[in-house]
Amino acid sequence: MPDEIKSIRDKYFIVATSSMIDPYRLILKDGDIFGIFDRFGDILPLGKKEQGLYYGGTRFISHYELKVNGTRPLFLSSNIDEYNTLLTVDLTNPDVYSKDPGGRLLIRRDSIHIMRSRLLFGRRFFEHIRVKNFGHDKITFFLELAFDSDFKDIFEVRGIKRKKRGTISRPVYKGKEMKLAYKGLDGIKRTAFIKVTKTPESAANQTFTFKMTLRPGETETMYLNADCVTEGTPRDEIDFNRAEKKAKRKFKALVARSADIYTSNAQFNTSIKRSIADINMMLTETGHGPYPYGGIPWFCTPFGRDGIITALECLWINPELARGVLNYLSARQAKDMEPARAAQPGKILHEARSGEMAALNEVPFGLYYGSVDSTPLYIILAGAYWRRTGDTLLIRKLWPSIEAGISWLQDYGDIDGDGFLEYVPDEKGLRNQGWKDSQDSVFHEDGKLAEGAIALVEAQGYLYAAKTEAAALSRLMGDESMAERLTIEASELKKKFNKVFWDEKLGSYILALDGEKRPCRVAASNAGHALFTGIADEDKAGKVAEKLTGALSFSGWGIRTLSAKEARYNPMSYHNGSVWPHDNALIAYGMASYGLTKEFKMVFSGIFDASLFMEFQRLPELFCGFHRRNGVAPTLYPVACSPQTWASGSLIYMLQASLGIYFESKKGMLLFKQPVLPEFLSYVYINDLMVTPKRSVDILVSRYGEDVTVEALRKPDDVSILIIK
Repeated sequence: MPDEIKSIRDKYFIVATSSMIDPYRLILKDGDIFGIFDRFGDILPLGKKEQGLYYGGTRFISHYELKVNGTRPLFLSSNIDEYNTLLTVDLTNPDVYSKDPGGRLLIRRDSIHIMRSRLLFGRRFFEHIRVKNFGHDKITFFLELAFDSDFKDIFEVRGIKRKKRGTISRPVYKGKEMKLAYKGLDGIKRTAFIKVTKTPESAANQTFTFKMTLRPGETETMYLNADCVTEGTPRDEIDFNRAEKKAKRKFKALVARSADIYTSNAQFNTSIKRSIADINMMLTETGHGPYPYGGIPWFCTPFGRDGIITALECLWINPELARGVLNYLSARQAKDMEPARAAQPGKILHEARSGEMAALNEVPFGLYYGSVDSTPLYIILAGAYWRRTGDTLLIRKLWPSIEAGISWLQDYGDIDGDGFLEYVPDEKGLRNQGWKDSQDSVFHEDGKLAEGAIALVEAQGYLYAAKTEAAALSRLMGDESMAERLTIEASELKKKFNKVFWDEKLGSYILALDGEKRPCRVAASNAGHALFTGIADEDKAGKVAEKLTGALSFSGWGIRTLSAKEARYNPMSYHNGSVWPHDNALIAYGMASYGLTKEFKMVFSGIFDASLFMEFQRLPELFCGFHRRNGVAPTLYPVACSPQTWASGSLIYMLQASLGIYFESKKGMLLFKQPVLPEFLSYVYINDLMVTPKRSVDILVSRYGEDVTVEALRKPDDVSILIIK
């Protein structure tokens, strides 16, 4: 196994000991419960062994398999509905023979149709199983449902070996119910209650066996639910039908919060619709509003950086998401110095975890703050949210947190006082603390890892944008002196950055400065974030864009995280040569903002083309950086999360960049700055795009040759539309 695959999150790696036996996965999520199933709807310990039903950072069901007379059925089809709520699988029987020496054919194949419909709601897994005899004879057979649970923490599933585990109890059977339980080392009992509506013929060896006798054309139906219960919490009582209705109402309401997007390209429409459905599925109510969890399976929890970037990507069509992110991160902002958590006053969260290993501090990620960029990104989101919504009340409420974040940038973020934002590698947590946080992602041109206080190129861009946004918010809050100070600091930072980080020989910004201020002269995608934040000088922005879309950096599907000429380049690595959709989206947004239309279109088209080859047209967290070959799909990365929310938001953000949409909500103004449409889009229709909290518009953007027109199909009189070309 390549070292690059092991060393993903520093020593908290994700093991990939085997390829996927079948890469097709079915995924459901609601709140803090999610499930990963194979195409049959089963949970099997094969391939990457990540399949299972998870709740609160623990796998409650590690094996679930349906059989007919001891044999796996034949696969017909499987799918998930447009809202990501209902999973449906169609199966049929193989030829069934008697067990006597002659082996008589008892049931001809394709006589039995088995439909499995499944959803998750609350803390409960629901399944509706319908069996119908399409044969011409009366048949009798046995339907078996086998279960097991290893109650592994998600970090164990990822590959961490624990010295000691808690105790798994013997299964308990009572009528139509089976109970699997585990007492963790944290003292908490976790129980999977599995209940069926049909009385089983037998219940033993963690298997319910049902005798089925069906006349021709006869149907039998049964329901199953599995409750994931931690000690002290009640069991859910809702049934399948009520859960399905509530789940669909919930997701329809989420869809209604976003502007509706329809374009000339049916495939692009499908990709956008899937992106929105995936983001909505990943939203979890936190008590502070909805928060987009990171990704399934490894990062299905709140992440600061991921949540902020997802909120930025979706801000133009659904600002409510940003509101939830800002409120949650404000509530979790660090108050004290806690070195074990990498926490400092004013610092914004990196990630929050529940589960046994986090509770026992076997991993440091219960509440972990090892991120150099979550804090400036939080301030950037706050400023962008205010311009988008004009919601001064929320900014006023968040102002103490924003001020604390500004103070952190100065008091703790600039470790050596040189004006740049830095981090010191955390040997007990994450060695690297930018978005490329694997242990080998920051290095010198000879491949040697950077040491000491590290100043990443993109972090300086985030710092610049944060100071710029904070200056505007300070002025909004009536603090003119702070606004003036931050404006001056941002201007000085931009000048110093373009002098220190630019490398003429490299033709780009360097990756980082190490602790001795030695430049890491490495061509990486990080430099493109200088365009996203606006810190790049105009004359340098074009050179960066040219570099990133050249043959060494652009795979044909997107910009690689690392140029192919670099010492640590590996197209199969996590951060050193792969392609990340969200990374491309931020860079593409920056290209568009600098008027670099040709390069922007290359990136937008490449990522969209990649989505067409993905399962459900769902962009994964990342894919391999191999060069694009005609007729060959992008090469999948073996342990990528899918869905991953900031990947799901990528096409949405690039569409905003393409249209050049900006908002000045307080003025009731919608702006289109240098709108362009790529070759795969001849028009974009946006319905119910909110401009102010009580005003929305319907817009049609069309391409005529090289020109783009913007037409307001519906516009209130107090809303202004400005087109800048």
